[in-house]
Amino acid sequence: MRASERAYASLRDDILEWRLLPGTVLGEVEQAAQLGISRTPLREALARLTADGLVEALPGRGLVVTDTSVESVVELFEVREALESRAAALAAQRRDPAVFEALREEFRASDALLADPTRHAYYDLVRRFDEAMDEAVGNSYLVSTLASLRTHIARVRRLAHDNPDRLAAAAAEHLLIVDAVVAGDSDLARSATVVHLHRSLNNILDTAESGRLTPSIDRTA
Repeated sequence: MRASERAYASLRDDILEWRLLPGTVLGEVEQAAQLGISRTPLREALARLTADGLVEALPGRGLVVTDTSVESVVELFEVREALESRAAALAAQRRDPAVFEALREEFRASDALLADPTRHAYYDLVRRFDEAMDEAVGNSYLVSTLASLRTHIARVRRLAHDNPDRLAAAAAEHLLIVDAVVAGDSDLARSATVVHLHRSLNNILDTAESGRLTPSIDRTA
């Protein structure tokens, strides 16, 4: 793997896992030294992160990790709901039932996966669910647009990873979506996806008090 690719992967992971918090300045000299690379591949990595929307240039500060404000999360979920609810409806129409029947059995056993402190197997199941939905949709334009959101979705999802109650509820919501897709019920698949996303958003907004999100709007307005 090239040095720029290693740097990109390392910094991206640190941002998504909240080891590099919003507003963190990414100085070239310091980051190059920490990663053990020269500044040229580091600049390539930072350019990719900027294109991803994870890093931005601010006057007088240089490159910093982008903010994750309440407004940005709400906007993300507005777009996500429009795309994912449509994708769920299409997946229910075009799916391979056997694929989703297998996923259904795994989600039915998700309690055991969530009992594992690392939850790696559960997160892998959710990843495979996303991949199966993308494959079932059969629309490259829709899938590519969703893919562009997934980096930011992954970053926001980390805010819920310490909430076992929410994870258990999300697993049940995924199961309902899978049930609808297996049944070929487009309306139910769409509705179940909307419910899942609304509950996910509310859970994320509840973390604003933790200081990880910038509480920049009044939710009661």
